[in-house]
Amino acid sequence: MTRLVRRSEEKKALWQRIKEVALTDVSVLAQGLDHAALERLEELLLAHDFGVPATLRLVDRVEGLARQAKVRTEPQLRQAVQDEITNILGANEADGALRFAPDGCSVFLMVGVNGVGKTTTIGKLAHRLRQDGRRVLLAAADTWRAGAIEQLRIWAGRAGADFVGAAPGADPAAVAFDAVSAAQARGADVVIVDTAGRLHTQGDLMAELAKVERVLAKKLPGAPHETLLVLDATVGQNAIAQARTFANALRLTGLVLAKLDSTAKGGIVVALQEELHLPVKLVGTGESLDDLQPFDAARFARQLLTA
Repeated sequence: MTRLVRRSEEKKALWQRIKEVALTDVSVLAQGLDHAALERLEELLLAHDFGVPATLRLVDRVEGLARQAKVRTEPQLRQAVQDEITNILGANEADGALRFAPDGCSVFLMVGVNGVGKTTTIGKLAHRLRQDGRRVLLAAADTWRAGAIEQLRIWAGRAGADFVGAAPGADPAAVAFDAVSAAQARGADVVIVDTAGRLHTQGDLMAELAKVERVLAKKLPGAPHETLLVLDATVGQNAIAQARTFANALRLTGLVLAKLDSTAKGGIVVALQEELHLPVKLVGTGESLDDLQPFDAARFARQLLTA
């Protein structure tokens, strides 16, 4: 019975939990939220991976509106929370569209730690770009993980993309260089470079990524046009530590959140935006080729309170 109750609690929508904290009394909004209610609201948001800066911002906003008597009903409270989440998420939304070269070939460098779903995300992105009428080439610069080259080759076939690989153990920067040359020769519009997953604590491997970035820039002016960090949305606050380290080593242009459908704690998206100010460009919502969507701040804020 205890386990069933715990599971039921875990499946409650975020909004349901906020109501239980902030609307315990029918007159609470008219009187203003007391200190204990605000503390419980902070704890709730932190438990949902909003992180400290975003949590404090949300609580301050709710408290301020309640004191000004601008929030007196449940719909008003819900709208206030939703609006502030949208404000945080929308701060960099203008940068959320994928960036392409004004002419010629565009290069996307994909990075992330082991096990985040990076290669799968690349396959979905290639499929999406192919649907937009672009000719795509996938470059297997993950030359260290057993099976990585063949896995990317399979995804290229599924997405209808060209493919450039190399022998296991080859220099990743050389693979990226050769892939751009091949793309230019074949008339490809976009090169997507896969890289070996690595722990964000592995400094030597992070330096290797920086080398790939430098080589691409020398090979093609303006490249990489996107350096996208793929994060697993289910890992919570650890995603922020990963993003900070990658941002210190590379010129990240945006985030891709994989496995967003697998977590009830979507607050990590808000935490990433508030702390790192990097746009979330794409979100993975399932296993099929079509389950990669552009990020929409307002829609996500609504879903976060109802899912």
